[in-house]
Amino acid sequence: MNKKIDFNYSCPLPIEQYPNVLLAHGSGGKLMHQLIGKMFINSFDNPMLNQQHDGAVFDVNGTKLAFTTDSYVVQPIFFPGGNIGNLAVNGTVNDLAMCGAKPLYLSAGVILEEGLPMERLWEIVQTMKNSAEETGVQFVTGDTKVVDKGKGDSIFINTAGIGIIEHDVDISPSQIQPGDAVIVSGDIGRHGIAIMAEREGLSFESTIESDCADVSKVVMKMLDKQINVRCLRDLTRGGLASALVEIATSSGCNIAIKEQEIPVNPVVQGACEILGFDPMYVANEGRFVAFVSSDDANKTLETMKSFSVSKNAKVIGKVSEIRDKMVTLQSSIGATRIVEMFSGEQLPRIC
Repeated sequence: MNKKIDFNYSCPLPIEQYPNVLLAHGSGGKLMHQLIGKMFINSFDNPMLNQQHDGAVFDVNGTKLAFTTDSYVVQPIFFPGGNIGNLAVNGTVNDLAMCGAKPLYLSAGVILEEGLPMERLWEIVQTMKNSAEETGVQFVTGDTKVVDKGKGDSIFINTAGIGIIEHDVDISPSQIQPGDAVIVSGDIGRHGIAIMAEREGLSFESTIESDCADVSKVVMKMLDKQINVRCLRDLTRGGLASALVEIATSSGCNIAIKEQEIPVNPVVQGACEILGFDPMYVANEGRFVAFVSSDDANKTLETMKSFSVSKNAKVIGKVSEIRDKMVTLQSSIGATRIVEMFSGEQLPRIC
């Protein structure tokens, strides 16, 4: 899409700050963050949207619910470890889990490109069916459209989800406190590198599979064990770094992490070095970061490690007393640097 967007039009930004910003394929990072904040959130301003969480949390006649939606445009649509079908299910289920909600119902909006082979569509649909059954959710409504050949890139899927919140824990950046432990649920960067390798026909020492998975059961178990969960965030587009920067900005806290504690598969690390990527910014589809009370750090690790999807969970840092809205990374040699939001998007079309 090459339409120019003038942020001065119906948008409270000085024209010299964002003159004729070009929204291009692969736009992400700071530009996407600013676009969402200044255009969409500003236009649709309301308390639920302003939470800027992975979903909206609200009360209906005494029942606390979470609602989320996401669109999936990954290319290629089949990749090691999954396809666009389980990506669409797990991605939306995980967004609900990050709100502390038990996922219940999904919708599916499917846009098909003319000429998509029926056997490939059938495989995707069956993957969605199996993933929903494994997760314990149901598809209860949906829509299907077909667009002209060359206009849809095989298939796009939008899924929306509703979940129920059966506890009184407020899971949000505003709950983060100094001293809280920062825990990542597993090794990072596998999904983005798996997509890149498949897309470009690259081969490494061993096949890198996407980490695409449902993490809701892990979160529900953490809550069942009454772990003092402050904040949760899945590490999708923008990876671990972007998630931490967003949380630091929202909470007003300083987050200090250690590079040597961040789990990265050696093959993924090698691929990142060859391709010039930082695994901190590479997307994941089955990983999340949890901020919990320091007193519950060991209990959280024990709970996470009881599930295969989070068996490599590690404490990677803590929230400091400083409140400067920054993320700092201590390198393996002891130097400290500021982690910033990526200015673009390393890998477009990875989810």
